[in-house]
Amino acid sequence: MSSPFLRSSVVKLLSVVKRFASLINRHPKKTLTLALLLILWLFCLPTNLFNKPLSAVLEDRNGDLLCAHIAADGQWRFPPPDSLPIKYQTCVIAFEDKRFKWHPGVDPIGIGRSMIQNIQGGGIVSGGSTITMQVIRLMRDNPPRTVWQKLIEVCMATRLELTYSKKSILKLYAANAPYGGNVVGIEAASWRYYGKSPHQLSWSEAATLAVLPNSPALIHPGRNRTALLQKRNRLLDKLLANGTINANMCELSKEEPLPEAPLPLPQYAPHLLDRLMKAEGSGNNLRFKSTLEKALQINISELAARRQKLNSGNEVHNLAAVVMDVVSGEVLAYVGNVVGAGKEHGASVDILAAPRSTGSILKPYLYALALESGDILPNSLLRDVPTQLGDYKPENYYENYDGAVPAKRALIRSLNIPFVLLLQQYGLEKFHFNLQRLGLTTLHKSPDHYGLSLILGGAEAKLLDITNIYACMARRLGQYYDRNGQYSTDDFGPPQFIYQGTKSNKSKQNWSKSAEKLSAGAIWHTFEAMQEVERPSNSGDWELFRTSRPIAWKTGTSYGFRDAWAAGVTPRYAVGVWVGNADGEGRPGLMGVTAAAPVLFEIMEQLPSADRWFDPPYDDMAQIPVCRQSGWRAGEHCQADTVWIPKTGLKAAVCPNHQLIHLDPTSQWQVNSDCASPAEMIHQPWFILPPIEEYYYKSKNPSYLPPPPYRPDCLAQQTVAQGSPMQWIYPKDIARIYVPIDLSGQLSSTIFQVAHRNPDTEIYWHLDETFLGTTKTFHQKALQPPVGKHKLTLVDQQGYRLESVFEIVGKK
Repeated sequence: MSSPFLRSSVVKLLSVVKRFASLINRHPKKTLTLALLLILWLFCLPTNLFNKPLSAVLEDRNGDLLCAHIAADGQWRFPPPDSLPIKYQTCVIAFEDKRFKWHPGVDPIGIGRSMIQNIQGGGIVSGGSTITMQVIRLMRDNPPRTVWQKLIEVCMATRLELTYSKKSILKLYAANAPYGGNVVGIEAASWRYYGKSPHQLSWSEAATLAVLPNSPALIHPGRNRTALLQKRNRLLDKLLANGTINANMCELSKEEPLPEAPLPLPQYAPHLLDRLMKAEGSGNNLRFKSTLEKALQINISELAARRQKLNSGNEVHNLAAVVMDVVSGEVLAYVGNVVGAGKEHGASVDILAAPRSTGSILKPYLYALALESGDILPNSLLRDVPTQLGDYKPENYYENYDGAVPAKRALIRSLNIPFVLLLQQYGLEKFHFNLQRLGLTTLHKSPDHYGLSLILGGAEAKLLDITNIYACMARRLGQYYDRNGQYSTDDFGPPQFIYQGTKSNKSKQNWSKSAEKLSAGAIWHTFEAMQEVERPSNSGDWELFRTSRPIAWKTGTSYGFRDAWAAGVTPRYAVGVWVGNADGEGRPGLMGVTAAAPVLFEIMEQLPSADRWFDPPYDDMAQIPVCRQSGWRAGEHCQADTVWIPKTGLKAAVCPNHQLIHLDPTSQWQVNSDCASPAEMIHQPWFILPPIEEYYYKSKNPSYLPPPPYRPDCLAQQTVAQGSPMQWIYPKDIARIYVPIDLSGQLSSTIFQVAHRNPDTEIYWHLDETFLGTTKTFHQKALQPPVGKHKLTLVDQQGYRLESVFEIVGKK
């Protein structure tokens, strides 16, 4: 469909094309030259204007500078800023290029003025360069000031204006202008000369930095300071003249002194900056806005430095600490090491990211996982007796035994043997697998490599991983009711270092009724036990901390006193502390409870107190009868209390320690149907422990009553199958015993010890059918069997026998 207007437009276009073609035909060389010049102009700018190496910069969550690393070429050159302060923009434009906002990259008026000044001065007095032209000059590394170079700058400046906005051009200038010495860019200059962000500069300070790139050598103390002062004051007069500032502000600004020697840049979190550079830094991606809170980071760093000075008296030089926000998983404070330790003591080592021997710090994880699997209930009795597992012989720290101890108390007291035996029951492979699922990133070898010592420091872990797992557990428990009893798959995730704003992490897309890993009930019972962790009596005022603020916490001490750990959690925060030497040197008395725990509590005092403790997750728990003495699910012969347990505990075993025994009418003897009339028997439920557990248990529990012995006339009918009252204490499960040779060249003695339910009973000892003697009350003998196989037989007064076949292996 056509119209007169359309036909007219087509005719005019054809006419223009014909005239252009005619012009080309008449002046082909000129046209080609112009076309080439146009192409050169269009492509005269490089893709990347500035390729100089940049300083790595770390900011806190509010954009405040935490630390920076110098660029590879030795310059303090920060990545381009997101924004420029108004005061600085105003000063730069007033001083360098007052028509910057309107010209196309070249200011004809300015060039004309400079030409007149240069002619009158008989040399180069003024260059007439715009800010845009100065950006080009900086990009080209300040070539000689010639007419030809000036023409190139004019050409490239106009092209720059075609692609970049005025705002972007000003940013390029501010980021690359020289400020004296090895300082490049307004941000580096502001921190080096004034120790503050550019957005905090006064009018006087902004004016000083605006005039400095014109003559950057003037900044040095004692060198032409008067000239710099005069330049600054002339700029302030300009601002007064154009109405930017008033007379009072102008006079006050002139009274401010010039900066002196450059200031050191802040170094509040150098280890985190190193970490982020390795993980995420590339090209110009060297400005990191972290999740850290600057004030908290400074406080924790100073606290760590004070503690390190105290520890140095014991030749303990390093300390690391981390604070995490439970809900978001953000790291709020990151002290990878105490900088004051010095290079000679490994101050540059980031301990938060370094694998270290764990000691007992993993025990709460096993406790929680065993609750989750139903292997234990919170107060189930765990064995605590001398234990030999192959070549591995775990020991409690204080080298004494309870016989049997509630699981919760074993965690509170950090007993080793109960947790080694619990790990054996739970499963080494399963524990190894679940530690990886929870977030332990250092278990690179097979479970068999670590063995059962995994729970006592046989593996290495990072302090950041340890603290993060506690934070994940607290996050899951703290948000249980907020999610109406559902779980999020995001609860157990890595810590967050890069600030993402205030975005919500409560999306329902990842919610589920399935707990996986750990349920709220298991976590709550674990934290309840961790609130009661025992503290040493000589530790000072920090013992009173629990009365002012509840905290679930745990310590750890590695073998050889090399690593002291402490980790604690509240509904709002998770805190981890490590104390030791970066080179692994152990020191006497370096223990988690005395070296790391006080730092943990002091850090907690720096944090806002939680409004409340964790609410019990009753929807994830069940109320059932539990045996009062054994802590297991109540059987028919138990005295029971009704308690809340994790729902997963419904899978737990029924109490194995209560039996129905049969007594004679005096209740002093056990009887059976072969020696007493059933009508005369008293049937009595009784709490019975195996002999070896009973041997130690009754010394700590005076109320424990062993079952009465069998009446003498019933012993003939009592069989071994009904249970021997004797049990080996040491060696346990003897098969091969390695005996060293002493200084006399003879085999050393081996102490054999046995527990008997009735200690006053006399036991007869036989080795290879040879009678050795008897024992009473304390049933132990030091024997020196020769190398080879032997048979040890014990017989008590009632005829019970205990036999063991073993082999003595001499070892030099």
